[in-house]
Amino acid sequence: MDTQTFYSHGKLLITGEYLVLDGAKALAIPCKFGQHLKVSPSSSQFSRWISYTQQNEVWLDIEFDLLSITKQNKTSESDIETRLFQILYEAFQLNPKVFTQNYRFETHLEFPRDWGLGTSSTLIANIAKWTNVNPYKLLAKTFGGSGYDVACAESGSALIYQLENHLPTVDFAKIPEAIKSHVYFVHLGQKQNSRSAIFNYRKSKPLQLADYISKTDEITSEMLAVKSLEHFQSLIDRHESLLSEILQLEPVQNRLFADFRGSIKSLGAWGGDFVMAVSKSNPKSYFKSKGYPTILNYSDMAL
Repeated sequence: MDTQTFYSHGKLLITGEYLVLDGAKALAIPCKFGQHLKVSPSSSQFSRWISYTQQNEVWLDIEFDLLSITKQNKTSESDIETRLFQILYEAFQLNPKVFTQNYRFETHLEFPRDWGLGTSSTLIANIAKWTNVNPYKLLAKTFGGSGYDVACAESGSALIYQLENHLPTVDFAKIPEAIKSHVYFVHLGQKQNSRSAIFNYRKSKPLQLADYISKTDEITSEMLAVKSLEHFQSLIDRHESLLSEILQLEPVQNRLFADFRGSIKSLGAWGGDFVMAVSKSNPKSYFKSKGYPTILNYSDMAL
C-alpha cells in the first residue's frame, strides 16, 4: 500500500454541555487546529507509532505487533498505550480487512495537548477514516461521550449536534457576524478529564431533566439568531445559570472573574480547558493581568 494521510479538526462545545448526552441540541464549532495521521507500510516486523506535538517534539514512540493486538485487547503499564491499543483493537473488530500487516503510524498535533481541543477525538476520527469504520461506533466502544467532537472533526463550519433515539444528527449552523469580533477564547490551564466529568454528571442527573433540555434548546436556537451583543451575553448568562443548577457548581465567572465587564461561559467539561469570554472591548490585558496569557480571537480559533 502507499502512504495514506488523514486530518481531523479539533472542537469546542459552545452550548449543551452534559445535556447533549441526553438529547439536548448542542452548538459546537470545529477549530482551525487539528491532528494529522500518516500511515505507511512498516519496514520491520513490528508496527511503530510516533506522536509529535505542535512543536514537532516526540511525546510517544512505541513499537508493537499490530497483528497480536487484533487477537486480544492488550494492556500496557502506560494508560496512553493501553488506550491506543484499545482503539486499534476495536477498529479491527469493526473492520478487520486493513489489519493484514504492520504499519508505521505518525500523528502530528497542531495544538498543545493540554488545550483540550480533542487530542482523543481527532485520533478516533483519523483512525476511523483509515480503517473505514463508523467513527461514532468506534468512539462508543472506546472513549464514549455524545459524539459531537467526532462531528466537529469532519465539519467545515459550526454545527448543531443532537442525539435522537441515541443516533447522531448534525445540522450546519452559522454564528452571527454581530458577535464574532467580540468573542475570545481563554485557556485556563486546568486540563479536565471528560470521562470523569460525564461520570459525575450521570450520578447527579436532575429530576426535571426534560425541562432543562427544553430551556437549553431554546438558548441554542436564540444564539444563532441574535443581532446584538447584549442579547448574546444574556443567553450566555442564562445557560451558565442552568448548568450551575444541574451540576451544583459555581459558574466560572463568579469564581474567577467576578469583576469582568462582559460574560464568560465554560466550554465542555466545567472547570478547565478553555472558556469563552464576550465583551465590547478587547479583554486580553484583563486576562493577562489575572495570569491567563493564552487568549485567542474567534477568527484565530474557529473555522
